[in-house]
Amino acid sequence: MTERFLTGEPLLRLVATALVRMSRVREPDNPVYHPTVQRAYDHVVLECLRAGTRPPGSVPDLVRWASRTPLGEWPIPVPGSVPPDTRLLDPETRTPTQQCVEWLVSAYDAAGELYENTIMLGVLDATRARQAPEAYVLFRRTVITQPVLTGNDRRSLIADARLSFLEEQIRASWTEANPRHLRDGVYTLCARCNLLLVPQPGGGWYCELDRCSRSGPLRPGKRVEHGTEGGLYQVERPLRTFVTGPGMAETDLEEALSALGLDVEMWPEFDAYDLRVTFPSGRVWAVDVKDRANPALLGRGTRSFPTRPPHDRAILVVPHYRFRDREDYARAFAHHLSDDLTGRVQLLSDRELLRQARKEMETAHA
Repeated sequence: MTERFLTGEPLLRLVATALVRMSRVREPDNPVYHPTVQRAYDHVVLECLRAGTRPPGSVPDLVRWASRTPLGEWPIPVPGSVPPDTRLLDPETRTPTQQCVEWLVSAYDAAGELYENTIMLGVLDATRARQAPEAYVLFRRTVITQPVLTGNDRRSLIADARLSFLEEQIRASWTEANPRHLRDGVYTLCARCNLLLVPQPGGGWYCELDRCSRSGPLRPGKRVEHGTEGGLYQVERPLRTFVTGPGMAETDLEEALSALGLDVEMWPEFDAYDLRVTFPSGRVWAVDVKDRANPALLGRGTRSFPTRPPHDRAILVVPHYRFRDREDYARAFAHHLSDDLTGRVQLLSDRELLRQARKEMETAHA
């Protein structure tokens, strides 16, 4: 049977999936390209021919194209929610951008390959079976605060009596550092997020987290020589994007809200949501933090908050810089949010959440 011709958003999702898959390959395979990669390339060629545009001449040419050409200049019809200057690969490092990874995660036909979901669901299942919520919290905090581990640190984590039953998930989460992070035989960590920086050809550094790249000049942190006894390991890319990145915003909020005198519980009831904030009045806010570049995909993917543990208000929090980068962020989110969630889930920036929390405390003490 002839395969259905893909165009528009389905093709964009397929291309994003292929680019992320290629970024994870560490050594030549047989066949050289996974069927997903070959399929994405074939459909891009067909779309170019239909549009009368010269197609990329090979898969490597498609990679070069994805790093150099903004989506607004592709022959693929791009959803209106995607800014035309969006690139799927970073032009300097040719690694998937966060937009690229988000399109992968939203792709229904790639659901079986969603690494982040697979790992975190495995951790949830294992900790629930043992009724060990503290182990889930510890695992998640470690992914956020220690995304890079030496081999000795990784072994110590596996040997930790609180986490030893998660050995399989730990080994799958922290994998050997990619040599592309090396400069002069040394790995360098980002001083902000503790992930490995990527050296740029002309000097300087690149951090794959949008949070860091939009917070001023990158600051190199700890340096680790290649060949360090035990090796060096970093959490895999989907975990870096969807757990480590947002997790930094989660723990920042935890600290700021606690400083206001509020009771903050992290990832309650095995991650029903991210923060359960209890005010002196007894009112409870349920807070989920998402650091997403595309508000339309965030709106589409938003679901109602679990009713347990109980709460009085459900709030979705996005870092302030996302609203600064896109003045239509809130409107695009609301447009794509399911009608039955309108009014039930509120979207706020982290700054606005803290402002409202202070106001609530002031009202209580008035």
